[in-house]
Amino acid sequence: MSHSTPFTPVYPVGDQRWSLEDLLGRFEEPAFLSAGVHRISDLHLQPGAVAHYRFDGELVPLPQAVALDEETVIALLQPILSDVSQQKLQRGEDVDASWDWAGRDLSFRINVFRSREGTCAALRVLARNVPPPEEIGFPMDRCWQDIVSLKQGLVIVTGITGSGKSTTVASLLRRRARDRGERIITLEDPIEYILEGDRALISQREMGSHLPTFSAGLRSALREDPDVIFVGEVRDPETASLAITAAETGHLVITTMHTRDTRGAITRLVDIFPQDRTQEICSQLSFTLQGVIAQKLVPKANGQGRRPAMEVMRIVSSASHLIRSGKWAQLPAMIETHRKDGCITFDQHLKQLVEDGEITREDALNHANSKALSSMLGGE
Repeated sequence: MSHSTPFTPVYPVGDQRWSLEDLLGRFEEPAFLSAGVHRISDLHLQPGAVAHYRFDGELVPLPQAVALDEETVIALLQPILSDVSQQKLQRGEDVDASWDWAGRDLSFRINVFRSREGTCAALRVLARNVPPPEEIGFPMDRCWQDIVSLKQGLVIVTGITGSGKSTTVASLLRRRARDRGERIITLEDPIEYILEGDRALISQREMGSHLPTFSAGLRSALREDPDVIFVGEVRDPETASLAITAAETGHLVITTMHTRDTRGAITRLVDIFPQDRTQEICSQLSFTLQGVIAQKLVPKANGQGRRPAMEVMRIVSSASHLIRSGKWAQLPAMIETHRKDGCITFDQHLKQLVEDGEITREDALNHANSKALSSMLGGE
């Protein structure tokens, strides 16, 4: 929410003074864009340190800038914080907010918090343009085509924070909205992409603004005649149970998790529940789970940004059997041998990217899930 105070140059950088507008303007400089994707994802402000940007996944300081002080941080943030947010900050509470930059094609998610150093802030850019699935970087078209064509079931997109999960999900939803006349409901924290409907009717709901919890949003969504439900994150047994039930009852449910690979996603989902429900949940998942996409962002060989490396597990009969029987340790081997069915391991995709010249051998090995990739690439 914007504030009436104008952007004021208050931060010494070189022989000039910068406003927050100057700091945020770097997000859309041509040098920091790659195929329309922001290579700068976040701006960090903290007293006692210079402003830092997260550029291609690494924190880098703003050149020629001086260390911020408390007064300057507050002055920079004031134009984009509502009166309510400023009152929360004065009471020592954390502030979660979003801000649309009027006249610029940029939106930001804002978190302001207090620490020993003083008032700190992290501002993350929220992209407006949703790339099509063909440009996401899937290992093969079938990986996304199968998901876009699903009528029901559960699909999980997993990866660490900042691995591009939201972009992948938005791309899949956008393609469905273009091609299908259906009802899509999203439950997000926060809304990161504004999705246009074309043939579909899309309702995007945000935690805090439109719903108190993911579970409450899911219960409500099931009464709203949805075809597709996107749940921003499965965090608790109630949300997980509702998501599985929705998938069982004829809806396509897409959700995200924070795990390093596909096997980890299934393990985490099952472990959310009490141990005495393990067999029940494994049985449900063996019937409802349709696919898991795990992804990491790897530096491009040309130094111009990063691209996703993916592990994709489509649920074939052998995968269903392993999930139902709890033999998750055997899933990577199953994925490796079912490439013709749209499956691929991280190591297989990393090898493919090295051979295509998209990433370096060193970066592939740094992001591999096993030491086996070295021999796959012809190492010792």
